[in-house]
Amino acid sequence: MAQFIVRDLEDAVKARLKRRAARHGRSMEEEVRHILRNAVKEQKQPLPKLGSRIAARFAKSRLSTDLPELHGQLPRAAKIDK
Repeated sequence: MAQFIVRDLEDAVKARLKRRAARHGRSMEEEVRHILRNAVKEQKQPLPKLGSRIAARFAKSRLSTDLPELHGQLPRAAKIDK
């Protein structure tokens, strides 16, 4: 089993963690394990592909122009007019 130390944890965070552990009937150490297990579970879900994430981010901006498909094209430097 792995172990690690958390340094410089704020007193307020420690106090909230202690209260949370008490509410759940666990030790602080077990509460931290529970939190970490749940955090890792969420990462197992596949992320949407980059294009879908970009489209979702700008969905409310009401972009009216279709963007060209750039799949397979080589990257090129931007042209900046002075």
